[in-house]
Amino acid sequence: MNDKQVKEITNRDKDFAQWYTDVVKKADLVDYSSVKGSMIIRPYGYAIWENMQNILDKKFKETGHENVQMPMFIPESLLQVEKDHVEGFAPEVAWVTYGGENKLEERMCVRPTSETLFCEHFKKIINSYRDLPLLYNQWCTIVRWEKTTRPFLRSREILWQEGHTMHASKEDAIEETLRMLKVYEDFQKNILAIPVFTGKKTDKEKFAGAEETYAIEAMMYDGVALQNATSHYFGQGFAKAFDIKFLNKENKLETPYQTSWGCTTRMIGALVMVHGDDRGLVLPPRIAPIKAIIIPIGDSDKVNDALKEITEDLKDSLITYKIDNSNKTPGFKFAEAEVKGYPVRIEVGKRDLEDNVVTIVRRDTLEKIKVPKEEAVMKVNELLINIQNDMYERALKRRNSMIYEASNYEEMTKIAKEKPGFIFTNWCGNEACENKIKDDLGLKSRCIPFEGAEPDGDKTCVCCGKKAATKIYWAKQY
Repeated sequence: MNDKQVKEITNRDKDFAQWYTDVVKKADLVDYSSVKGSMIIRPYGYAIWENMQNILDKKFKETGHENVQMPMFIPESLLQVEKDHVEGFAPEVAWVTYGGENKLEERMCVRPTSETLFCEHFKKIINSYRDLPLLYNQWCTIVRWEKTTRPFLRSREILWQEGHTMHASKEDAIEETLRMLKVYEDFQKNILAIPVFTGKKTDKEKFAGAEETYAIEAMMYDGVALQNATSHYFGQGFAKAFDIKFLNKENKLETPYQTSWGCTTRMIGALVMVHGDDRGLVLPPRIAPIKAIIIPIGDSDKVNDALKEITEDLKDSLITYKIDNSNKTPGFKFAEAEVKGYPVRIEVGKRDLEDNVVTIVRRDTLEKIKVPKEEAVMKVNELLINIQNDMYERALKRRNSMIYEASNYEEMTKIAKEKPGFIFTNWCGNEACENKIKDDLGLKSRCIPFEGAEPDGDKTCVCCGKKAATKIYWAKQY
């Protein structure tokens, strides 16, 4: 990276798509490969994903889930067992037809998701109510042959996790579905500093084979929606298709109830698009792999002694850090640190040290603060808490300023054409209206929220004017 590259980030208000590409490349999150539609996740990008994995994996295990690993390939006959499921994924499936030089007797799909594999396994290991609940999770890659790809948001090979659970009762399965949605919601808000809506997807938008799908919906800086996680209640559909049975307490055979839930590296794209600015990436402290970048200015015993003292204090405070000891100019180092989005920058310079102070810079606001050298790490600790909270509140304020309500189709059309963001309306629940809104305005249903979904005003559908069944969010989507 040179000085020119640091400055070459497109203005996000001018061309948001190009700005996004500039940031993920210049922050060294990804690179393109010769495999069309797939990306190379570079060490810095992967470190963010590792933090996401570690935090979520701990939460999953705290709720009783165990990690497993399923095969990458699914025989076509196995995929065909649940017809609605395979129909939903058919356009995106990648097929393997040869093994070496020999044509396979049965073609295999590279897993787009693993419900069928889990069900085949569950049939073998579930025998009694004592085997339930069965709480599994898998960290793996999947393949979906997307037509239009963009780093982190949509790619053909995706890093993700997928939870798969089986329960003795419907009530337990529904409780699990909503419990895991809450885990995702908490992670988005308290770790990623991203405000989200949670709610139920429409029948048209629910997962193939699910009875109910619940989603985490976030709004990006440009007002476009990104679905950051989903949780599905399958009921007994898959279990019946695979003839999974268990003996209940009365020694009678029953069919169990199933759930599935997941999230992906798409969340890294959300971090970029919610928090980033024209200087580059801005990372919330709780997810940042490196929380403090230290930039020495000048080379002297005084600077080196201060570095040693500060880094020891950072280690004691369990604050991850990096020292930029490169031979680049201080101005270049500052710009590069801003592109990478490190939450705080500590400038340790000979001139400042003459007054026994160092300069600390917040990445989110670029505010510069001079503090006594001995108090530097104490101040960093304080700033990390403030930055995390301030980033969430800033994102929440922007999101809320881009939510609109429409009481009729004319009003909805005007908002959709003139203002980016979410539109909250009454809806009759009819798929015909959902399709019309998508075709006319380019808006897709996002979710029916758990709270505030009671129709209001004249209580008629924004599209057809008939009696409304609920309120729902609409938006353009990534």
